[in-house]
Amino acid sequence: MAAPAVHRVFVIGGGSSGMMAAVSAARRGAGAVLLERKDRVGRKLLATGNGRCNLTNLDGSLSRFHGGDRAFIAAVLARFSASSAVDFFEELGVACEDEGGGRIYPRPRQASAVLDVLRWELERLHVDVRTGYEVRAIERRGTGFALALAAGGELPAQRVILACGGMAGPQFGSDGSGLRLAAASGHRIVDPVATLVPLRLRADFLRKLKGVSFTGRGEVRCLDEVLRGETGEFLFTDSGISGPPVLQLSRSASVALKQGRAPRIVLDLFPDSSLEGLDSALGVRFRRQGHKTLTDGLVGLLNKRLIPVVLSAAGIDYHAVPCAEMADAARNALARLLKGWSLEVSGTMPWPEAHVTAGGVDLRDVNPETLESRIVPGLFFCGEILDVDGDCGGFNLQWAWSSGWLAGRTAALGRGLAAAGGH
Repeated sequence: MAAPAVHRVFVIGGGSSGMMAAVSAARRGAGAVLLERKDRVGRKLLATGNGRCNLTNLDGSLSRFHGGDRAFIAAVLARFSASSAVDFFEELGVACEDEGGGRIYPRPRQASAVLDVLRWELERLHVDVRTGYEVRAIERRGTGFALALAAGGELPAQRVILACGGMAGPQFGSDGSGLRLAAASGHRIVDPVATLVPLRLRADFLRKLKGVSFTGRGEVRCLDEVLRGETGEFLFTDSGISGPPVLQLSRSASVALKQGRAPRIVLDLFPDSSLEGLDSALGVRFRRQGHKTLTDGLVGLLNKRLIPVVLSAAGIDYHAVPCAEMADAARNALARLLKGWSLEVSGTMPWPEAHVTAGGVDLRDVNPETLESRIVPGLFFCGEILDVDGDCGGFNLQWAWSSGWLAGRTAALGRGLAAAGGH
């Protein structure tokens, strides 16, 4: 019986970076095989941007990316930029539009359209896509590898690209298995934490505020240190707080919690007003609404369900005090609370609610010019498995496209043979 054919490049993981890696390798002439443990590829991609798929962001600022060495991240992004990603998808038939702030979306606002064109390109390039294949071990065999399968048996490969993701969204296939494979191969792992995830708060009023939203500013602080601040629409949940600004803030809170610090989120419900200006405006309001109770007097300024909560948090007995009898000290306390409501962050929501993993394979163990392991020649990494994560707004998908393109290209060309230009 003839020995099984040895394919040049096996990509483990059928997410965004894995599909890009397989396309890139196949375009360079490699016999590429894409292994996905779930029953279909691209499941997490379908959920990005609430199904609208923020493809990339033309804001190339490195400040929007986090994790390991910034020079490493810059080197990878320079090889396949946001403009390269737009050209790539336009070539595949996806009309791209800038929605503002550099955020690029497919014109029909359908993640399924992006997945479709990627799948068609994999088919056109004769990439062997195999679903339901879970790799439990990667073993060195001569100059290549043997991939041991969870279902039994093994597959021979010349080169391997790990594109298994991190731990965010395990329902889509990212369950940390890639990190375990990397660690078993001798690579250092930066402890993963959830990011772009709602935060849990330690407060007894949350069930009363579930569904209440407001536009304001929030800062994550540890003692007097401001770790990050964001402005936008916040949303209270029955266990904490969410909304686009919270997702951006969550990385700072997650890392602080991992370090054993005590992060707090400090909310400014009136970011366009100074403390003095807000206090003065409250004084005018209470004089005009003097005949009303405090709770009624704040209707129209604050969400009705929020009013008794903030009054209590400010130490005001709103049951007994009408607006006309509001003491200056009490009004000052309310103004200070509305400008700096400090709430203890007790944790993040679990991995199924996280969009991205912070942490992963330590960048010191990977060559930024090729994304090849410095420890295991012929083993490459791309996507979320690496210690790189981005802000909301298309940055994480751009990292997937950039790293997948580079890993696929260099794996196809051969170890250490990365070359510039073209895709």
